[in-house]
Amino acid sequence: MIETACMIAIVAISAAALLNLYRLAAGPDVLDRVLALDTLVINAIALVVVAGIWFASPVYFEAGLLFAMVGFLSTVAFCKYLLRGNVIE
Repeated sequence: MIETACMIAIVAISAAALLNLYRLAAGPDVLDRVLALDTLVINAIALVVVAGIWFASPVYFEAGLLFAMVGFLSTVAFCKYLLRGNVIE
């Protein structure tokens, strides 16, 4: 039963990631592309967590936490670069 639920979740998250890739490529504005990239990172975290549930391994959850930290820092740095022109002051 859990395998079926994980497979459905992987298909749904992959469809969401494909839609995010479309928004990333065809975004009308740079801010739309930043939001699409941030949402794509969230989808990647979800895929890693679902894989951790499917394989019953806690290592995947730690990898998901690392992706979350790196994704947050990259989004903040990119937004700061777009607003001010530099990242480090």
